[in-house]
Amino acid sequence: MNLLFYLSAMIAVISTFMVITRKSAVHALLYLIVSLLAVAFIFFTVGAPFVAALEVIIYAGAIMVLFVFVIMMLNLGAQAARQESRWLTPGIWIGPSILTTVLAVELVYLFAAEPAALSAAVLIGPKQVGIALLGPYVLGVELASMLLLAGLIGAYHLGRPHKH
Repeated sequence: MNLLFYLSAMIAVISTFMVITRKSAVHALLYLIVSLLAVAFIFFTVGAPFVAALEVIIYAGAIMVLFVFVIMMLNLGAQAARQESRWLTPGIWIGPSILTTVLAVELVYLFAAEPAALSAAVLIGPKQVGIALLGPYVLGVELASMLLLAGLIGAYHLGRPHKH
């Protein structure tokens, strides 16, 4: 179980490094999705499958759709679209595909080889998550929601057409 944790952490660090070093926003988003999946797997290995599911649904799903929407809303023009089509070659999928395949092999191994370790883990359910989010961490949750809203408003103002 520790090996799976450290392997997932290594994938999360590598893919996060790739996010901040990519010049193309779409390529960075591909690695960000892999990073979020690795973090979800880390949550799963430490006994928080509900939080892992929330990580996949909320971050790797909904937030990534929001990022793609903002990139499309910025609409950098025809030249940027041509450059992106030149960058989006089949070779760009090799890195994220390898890292995601390693995560999938970890998940299969975890379910197939260590069922006793899964049953011995302390499970954190939706009730405990809700109590924590609306209890001692309510200020942090509200600040995060305001930060996301400010980012969305900023992206709108950057991407709106200017009237001359």
